[in-house]
Amino acid sequence: MILDGYGRSERRQAGMTTLGMLILVAFVGLFAFAFIRLTPVYLNYMKVAGVIDGVQDEFDGQGASRAAIRSSVARRFDIESVSEITARDIKVNSVDGGFEVVADYKHEAPFIGNVAFTVHFQKSELVRR
Repeated sequence: MILDGYGRSERRQAGMTTLGMLILVAFVGLFAFAFIRLTPVYLNYMKVAGVIDGVQDEFDGQGASRAAIRSSVARRFDIESVSEITARDIKVNSVDGGFEVVADYKHEAPFIGNVAFTVHFQKSELVRR
């Protein structure tokens, strides 16, 4: 036992104060809420990326036309229930040797009050003729 100069024992303080715990919980809660708000945004992007990859797998080296690619994208968007972007927003550009299928869009997710997250996504694949 350790005694101070007055004959009283000194105890070491350990642990966290209530205020410190509240600050920590608020900080962790803020990040958890951001994660919850952004998860659907990234899940939607995963659907879009899957559609673009699927179109590339379906038509690569098959001599596809621009109309066939657009039709496949529209059909896949309906099946996957893609939101925030439509099949018309997908660009099918002619390049040497095929078509470049590009999904380039921004998705805004509200956070707290008038604060929002804006996430920019870009996915492109080359479909060879």
